Amino acid sequence: MSETIYTASPSPHIRSNITVKTIMRDVIIALMPALIVGIYFFKMNAVLVILTSVVSSVFAEWLWEKLTHKRITIGDLSAVVTGLLLAFNLPPTIPLWMVIVGAFFSIIVVKQFFGGIGQNFVNPALAGRAFLLASYSTAMTKWTVDGVTTATPLAILKTGKGTLPPITDLLIGNIGGCIGEISAIAILIGAAYLFYKKIISWEIPVTYIGTVLILTLLFGRNGFYEIFAGGLMLGAFFMATDYTTSPVTSKGKIIFGIGCGILTAVIRRFGPNPEGVSYSILIMNLFVPLIDRKTAPRIFGEVK
Repeated sequence: MSETIYTASPSPHIRSNITVKTIMRDVIIALMPALIVGIYFFKMNAVLVILTSVVSSVFAEWLWEKLTHKRITIGDLSAVVTGLLLAFNLPPTIPLWMVIVGAFFSIIVVKQFFGGIGQNFVNPALAGRAFLLASYSTAMTKWTVDGVTTATPLAILKTGKGTLPPITDLLIGNIGGCIGEISAIAILIGAAYLFYKKIISWEIPVTYIGTVLILTLLFGRNGFYEIFAGGLMLGAFFMATDYTTSPVTSKGKIIFGIGCGILTAVIRRFGPNPEGVSYSILIMNLFVPLIDRKTAPRIFGEVK
């Protein structure tokens, strides 16, 4: 009598074709509309900043892993995404050597010092932007459109000086600002692609943008105008939703999005700077372990 022998392989038992590389590839595709608009309005300045940021980010990751004798992971495209997002959060006229400094800080200090992809506790691109803003504030707050220095819509709202551009300019991208944040329509097209590919879910972006809208209206400001101004759309869809630095539970994502929205609205209204997206997401990144712990579902059969 023969016996049937079954082999049980180790987990995971549910497998998928989704990998880090395929996710990063989809994020890159989703960023293309904003990239095209940024290059259209900022011309060669935008091209140079984007290329410098991406190449520097990839080189920084390769160099660190080479020097520390770790497996080279530049093929997973995560460094490319970090480089793109960092460039999208920079003004087109920033000196290129500053872009290199920001890319090395994002990749080596924020990402690799803590173990590489999946181990960083804050978003690398936003941390790089915050570092550059703290170190080189003048270069980071100079905006141009067609070679003419101008103020961003949020700066005009903050100071009350100047004429606000029509909301159609915010949708199209004909305004001063960072390379990847100027066109709400381009960002929304990319976001729709991410939703279609199920790379992101609704909880964080919807609660984030909705909270900013409600609070700015309560503060007596034009909330519908402000949700299209600055980096809110880019941050809500492409950076607050980062897998590593956002909660894993649905309830946790809602709490995270509301927290980001409260901080953004408060900083924009009462802070010294007109924009608050970067700092809001970075602050909430620090609370993710606590949010995950408090919103984790109870194990079946567990009792208090």
